[in-house]
Amino acid sequence: MNVPAGSRIAKLRATMARHGVAAVVVPTADPHLSEYLPARWQSRAYLSGFTGSAGTLIVTGEHAGLWTDSRYFSQAERQLEGTGIELMRLRVAHGPEHLDWLRRHLRTGQTVAIAGDCLSLAARRQLEEAARSAGATLRVDLDLPGEIWADRPALPDAPIRAHPQRYAGATRAEKLARIRAAMRGHGATHHLLSSLDDIAWSTNLRGRDVECNPVFLGHLLISTAGGATLFVDPAKIDASLAADLAADGIELAAYEAVARALAALGTGDALLFDASRVVVAVIAGLPATVRIVEGANPSTTFKAVKSADELGHVREAMRQDGAALVRAFRRLEQRLSDGTATSELTVDELLREERSAAADWVGESFTTIAGYQANGALPHYRATPESHARLRTEGLLLVDSGGQYLGGTTDVTRVLALGEVSAEQRRDSALVLKGLIALSRARFPKGASGPQLDALARAPLWAAGCDYGHGTGHGVGYFLNVHEGPQGIRPPAAGAALVALEPGMISSIEPGLYKPERYGIRHENLVVVVEAERTEFGEFLAFDVLTLCPFDRRTFDAGLLDEVERAWVDAYHRRVYGALAPLLQGADLDWLRRHCAPLN
Repeated sequence: MNVPAGSRIAKLRATMARHGVAAVVVPTADPHLSEYLPARWQSRAYLSGFTGSAGTLIVTGEHAGLWTDSRYFSQAERQLEGTGIELMRLRVAHGPEHLDWLRRHLRTGQTVAIAGDCLSLAARRQLEEAARSAGATLRVDLDLPGEIWADRPALPDAPIRAHPQRYAGATRAEKLARIRAAMRGHGATHHLLSSLDDIAWSTNLRGRDVECNPVFLGHLLISTAGGATLFVDPAKIDASLAADLAADGIELAAYEAVARALAALGTGDALLFDASRVVVAVIAGLPATVRIVEGANPSTTFKAVKSADELGHVREAMRQDGAALVRAFRRLEQRLSDGTATSELTVDELLREERSAAADWVGESFTTIAGYQANGALPHYRATPESHARLRTEGLLLVDSGGQYLGGTTDVTRVLALGEVSAEQRRDSALVLKGLIALSRARFPKGASGPQLDALARAPLWAAGCDYGHGTGHGVGYFLNVHEGPQGIRPPAAGAALVALEPGMISSIEPGLYKPERYGIRHENLVVVVEAERTEFGEFLAFDVLTLCPFDRRTFDAGLLDEVERAWVDAYHRRVYGALAPLLQGADLDWLRRHCAPLN
């Protein structure tokens, strides 16, 4: 039983009663609306015990529910056991979204509360509408989880460093000039950035405030007049870097001073910000005389489209990463062959050892997913010292991992055969591979978006009566967050923006197939959008594969691939061999040669 979570929910309910609050919403969010949170803002995990990266907790006097998606159903069931918190499955038939649930359960005159430093302006409007439709009111000035969190972690204090210019490409002055040009196009005098990856890209700075993501806590206020203010703990920036920032027109101010700076804007000022990426608490004091301009952060699109210089560094990072994977996988096979005790944790250790040999390696881009057999059916599984599987010389091992390099961010998934593999597993692996190949080979007109292409990866699975519950692809940053917008490859959703894929955008392609309590399969490569051809019907684009790592042919039935698909696999393996062979020798090179041999 999860006793701490149960007792914390009881304390929260007592605090709610003192404030006259009927319901508390606890999102997975921080003042920067990050996907992965510093420890200080992991209130949902603190209260519920559920550690997945996505979920919303709602607590009332009689009910507590945790909403999350299919990636985390099994994990949530296990971690919520004994807490009194009900798992509320998102995007399943007849399952209410959390806003719909609130509409049904709030009563006239009641109050629902949520911390304003974890709620975007756009989300506030939706939550207010839900409360209003039930005759209830919304309060954003209460942080009730914070009131009972006695040992709440402090703000992270890791130093901030400059991204070396030879990797960064454009200077921060050039990037700020592009942003200011876009601001003028919106008629804005000022622009507020709170999203950490946008700030890091715009300033050519990197940090370590968020696990695996090289970003730092801060806000950035840019003026078209030429100046900018970076709101960050000044102790995290040394004097030399502060001088460089000042030379580029960036002054430093305390992290918490951003609200006061916005309150100082006045008549004639126009502030541009993204309502989905700025929290209520930061924007609350903005004077009514300031004209609000809502729109996407210009930097979000700028950083999504990688330059030729950046892509050159990314391709080299992929070579280094691919060679590290080969060395790690070869060592893993050797350990199993020798009978050396080996577990899912060993996989992470081997990958880290091999990746860290690269001169420009910084760290992992996310926590390694090494799922053996049934654990591979959990898309976001994480082995821990307390809970992990020992590897045996049979079945499948799913390995999803990535590295942060000064010249790029990697993310790759391979399924390895550790011994005998069933015909069913080889069939399923072939279906997933067919999906990856179909989307990788796609040609599409300029202006097409990810949701328009998503079905290409699912079609071979659908034909066999199968599917997967996650998106097919996400954008990837340049030595930044491994999950990056604005583009994505996922099923169409009502009201969701269709972001056109543009040359230079990097995306993952990662179809999967999961059979709970048995095994999971996912094949993943990163690709970059490139120009393909111009015809009488317009411009057409395509994907160029960036990832360099062979597929384990023992995991899939090559007989289920058609002639075109087999040719694609052979061409890909020739490319992998040509790129990685110069970096390997001995047993590692032999391993690569075997795995890149043509299909029989």
